[in-house]
Amino acid sequence: MEITAAQVQALRKATGAGMMDCKRALSEAGGDPEKATEILRKKGAMKAAKRQDRETREGLIHSYIHMGGKIGVLVEANCETDFVARTDEFRQLAKDVAMHIAASSPEVVHREQLPEEVVEKEKEIYREQARSTGKPEKVLDRIAEGLLEKYYQEVCLVDQPFVKNPDVTVGQLIRETAAKLGENLQINRFARFQLGQ
Repeated sequence: MEITAAQVQALRKATGAGMMDCKRALSEAGGDPEKATEILRKKGAMKAAKRQDRETREGLIHSYIHMGGKIGVLVEANCETDFVARTDEFRQLAKDVAMHIAASSPEVVHREQLPEEVVEKEKEIYREQARSTGKPEKVLDRIAEGLLEKYYQEVCLVDQPFVKNPDVTVGQLIRETAAKLGENLQINRFARFQLGQ
């Protein structure tokens, strides 16, 4: 069964869970929104989503050096309390995210941080590509939206498949760790340095 973007949006609005979490839950539930909500609740995604609005003023700056000093990453990982900031799970999350950034070179943390003109330019390129293959006008926007999702997976940290486990995104990894630790966890910013660039 094909899951539509409208179904995913509706479930996301109802639960506050991430887009990919909602899509997976709907696929698992055969498109049934009630079963999908239950699946999300069992996985703790809804609880983590409810914590999203709480302030994250504690945390740590983690550094990661790769390839004998040729790539370096600084990442700011935030949580609500210094107690959680000192846990092994939180430190492991910061380390994993820094290692992922070194390997995958994201441009921003969240898609909302991409300049609107960049997103619009990408959409227009995708529309033109679809138009040049003879696709009807009425489906160009849907095709462009689908390709835009792939673009987000390339350039946005939380949308990228996690390098250690490509079955989950970095955003899911953060939410799963947040569910375990019972706090809102965020990656607020990062800097990636590569020798010669």
